[in-house]
Amino acid sequence: MTNQIPAPVQAFADAINNADTDAFVALFTSDGMVDDWGRQLHGHDGVRSWAGSDAIGAGAKMSILSAETEDATTRTRFSWSSSVFNGESDGIFELDGDSIASFTIPRH
Repeated sequence: MTNQIPAPVQAFADAINNADTDAFVALFTSDGMVDDWGRQLHGHDGVRSWAGSDAIGAGAKMSILSAETEDATTRTRFSWSSSVFNGESDGIFELDGDSIASFTIPRH
């Protein structure tokens, strides 16, 4: 287990903070998925939709507070500010090499 932030996870936060939707979508595998409290959006179109409604389109800023990686799974704690949500949350990334296979924000 490592506490370093994997490059795709850091690039995820950077793309959000830089409001770069194309870079954000490109981080995901073609069948990648965002699961936001049980609402699942699949593929690049789904990821782009989530970025537009809940992240970049909502003026989001993200800071990764902590990260623990084991194998292809990185569990993070992050702070978030946007017109949709403000506060801290958990985020789970499943990586496929240098790409993101899924990003999940679990319900608490």
